[in-house]
Amino acid sequence: MSLLSVIDAQARLFALAPRVPAITLPLGQAAGHWLAAPLIARRNQPAADLSAMDGYALRFADLPGPLRVIGESAAGRAFDGAVAAGEAVRIFTGAALPAGADTVMVQEEAAREGDLVRQSGDGPGRIGRHVRPRGMDFAAGAMLLPAGARLSPAAIALAAAAGHGALPVNRRLRIAIAATGDELVPPGAETGTDRLPEANGVMLAALLRDLPVVVEDLGILPDRLAEQTAAFAGVSADILVTSGGASVGEHDLVRPALTAAGATIDFWRIALRPGKPLMAGRRGETMVLGLPGNPVSAFVTATLFLRPLIAAMAGAADPLPVCLSARLGAALPANDGREDYLRATLTGGIATPAPVQDSAMLATLAAAQCLIVRARHAPAAAAGEAVQILSIA
Repeated sequence: MSLLSVIDAQARLFALAPRVPAITLPLGQAAGHWLAAPLIARRNQPAADLSAMDGYALRFADLPGPLRVIGESAAGRAFDGAVAAGEAVRIFTGAALPAGADTVMVQEEAAREGDLVRQSGDGPGRIGRHVRPRGMDFAAGAMLLPAGARLSPAAIALAAAAGHGALPVNRRLRIAIAATGDELVPPGAETGTDRLPEANGVMLAALLRDLPVVVEDLGILPDRLAEQTAAFAGVSADILVTSGGASVGEHDLVRPALTAAGATIDFWRIALRPGKPLMAGRRGETMVLGLPGNPVSAFVTATLFLRPLIAAMAGAADPLPVCLSARLGAALPANDGREDYLRATLTGGIATPAPVQDSAMLATLAAAQCLIVRARHAPAAAAGEAVQILSIA
């Protein structure tokens, strides 16, 4: 049976996933979420013509002066009057331009004696200089961000400037993470010669820290079908993530345990390296994602499937990670029928793959800044050729 491609598996995963309901959050709590509706401006920004510099508001036609200074305009304290022929108003950055004025002469090019001011340098040069016109940034009614846009710090500031104190977003997702395997012990515990520290739980929680999720650690489940089945049946979460036990060995019990707990497996095993044993399905309203137990494979599959799944369920318009371009720092051989994600360092736009890509090597993953993406059946590539990468730094 041919293996699913990465892109086909991602599409099937998204088609299977329910969308979580929208809520309204204050701006201070909305960062990192995705908009559940378009962001529409409720006001003009700026609301009036403003000065971009400290200087004098005047009529360009009256330069070079002298002009009589009739008042002052500061941010939040506009001049209550109008500028007529031969007049000027002392103005400060961010202050409203008085009626009748059309230009600002900066103070460095002005010579003032008492109530008279004249141009002393090159002057504004044109009408409207150093003025931020009303609505220059955006006008009331304009769509500033579409539904599905991620609320970055800049987007939060934009929403505030647009007159919003709260925004509709999709609520935080509940993520339950379970590791499986009799060989595992909690981080920091004694291992002896036949046990391993369980690294995937803490790694996955760290990998999701910037997303709008609440993570529940289910701990380490033993390689016993009844105990895994009972644990999976008791999960109440948006996504259940397992690591380990997803391959074909006698002790790989996650798939039968999930099935016994009422889950339907949509696909299992994909054309990916590392991460071939990936499993995906659904149990009621809970999405199920079975990651390989190998930490490097778990990291790659979480990057390609878990994070995008969370984004899709939380309303992201573009849930997939974005590839960037770089140049190869070393030659690569032709690829086989699995899509490859190679750990690499990235310096000055040059992506250099680690010389050994064994998926058991966590030190290589920790030293990498990116993953080089190699398509299925990609031809050999020479150093210096263009390559697609995913940033993981």
